[in-house]
Amino acid sequence: MDAIAPATANPADERPSREEAEAAVLTLLKWIGDDPAREGLRETPSRVVKAYEEMFGGYESDPADILGRTFEEVAGYDDIVLVRDIDFHSHCEHHMVPIIGKAHVAYLPHDRVLGLSKIVRVVDIFARRLQTQETMTAQIATAIDDALAPRGVAVMLEAEHMCMAMRGVRKNGSTTITTRFTGSFEDQAWQSRFTDLVRQR
Repeated sequence: MDAIAPATANPADERPSREEAEAAVLTLLKWIGDDPAREGLRETPSRVVKAYEEMFGGYESDPADILGRTFEEVAGYDDIVLVRDIDFHSHCEHHMVPIIGKAHVAYLPHDRVLGLSKIVRVVDIFARRLQTQETMTAQIATAIDDALAPRGVAVMLEAEHMCMAMRGVRKNGSTTITTRFTGSFEDQAWQSRFTDLVRQR
């Protein structure tokens, strides 16, 4: 359950103020060797903090709240529900540089279904936190499993990691694929159907 709870700071730690956050950005600008007083950088500390509020807004949201409302009128539908090609932007927790990719999320209804936008919002919540792709894949699957109790959940993330493209080995275009299958999707036949639907164009 820890995987899907809202991420919160240690209660013993006080969250820094906006002014302290801006001062930290100022320190980094000086550390890299630039002049924070020059025209182009004067407003950068406040802009960076404002951008961080948006890019890391997932810490303020609980996926359980998003997934709380489900629908029972399914008219007997019991096949795969798939939302594919969900664009996401996250940040690597090791270097705090972007992870850019697509999520494909499916489930097999038991007796309830989700509003499709809820799946997109859950992906967005977890993307807007510091992440590893493996953790994010598992978190999305667990959140939907816990909220909906479906017959199974399938999640696939395909992403490029800027920590490999911008630094280190500096190789562009490498894609990392991670998957998580629960319930009926642990069966190879259902996994194949999921993969076929994802790749279908």
